[in-house]
Amino acid sequence: MSVIDRSTSRDTALQDAFGAEVAELYAQAARGEASAALQRALELRSFLAVAEEQVARVRDRIHAAPATDGNVDDLSAEDLGWDADWLEAALAGQDGYTAALDELLRSLPAPTQEPAAHVQLSPKITATAPLAPAASRAAAVRMRRP
Repeated sequence: MSVIDRSTSRDTALQDAFGAEVAELYAQAARGEASAALQRALELRSFLAVAEEQVARVRDRIHAAPATDGNVDDLSAEDLGWDADWLEAALAGQDGYTAALDELLRSLPAPTQEPAAHVQLSPKITATAPLAPAASRAAAVRMRRP
């Protein structure tokens, strides 16, 4: 199934922000009519759809493992441990994509708000402090952690 056809937890917010159904937003992008913000939002939404699908699959696998009709001898602590690790990774991905998409949507102007007019600024010449000698800058480099 395509990510376009999968629903996500942020579809309503996307539709509200861009004023069209998700399928239409993808169609706009395919026709080359999407703004940079819409393209980024759809990319994040696509990643989110995959992450949410991963979370659901692992959750279902974990719930099915100790099913009452299943053979208790088939349970494996190692397999459940791997599933728990996978679920943690999938949830972290989902949280990251959700946060990034929410931040992008918050940064958009309100649908009724007109874009800000671009003001032509005249260039100014400013003085800058001289660069610090290389030896003093070298001390500011962060050490890598093992």
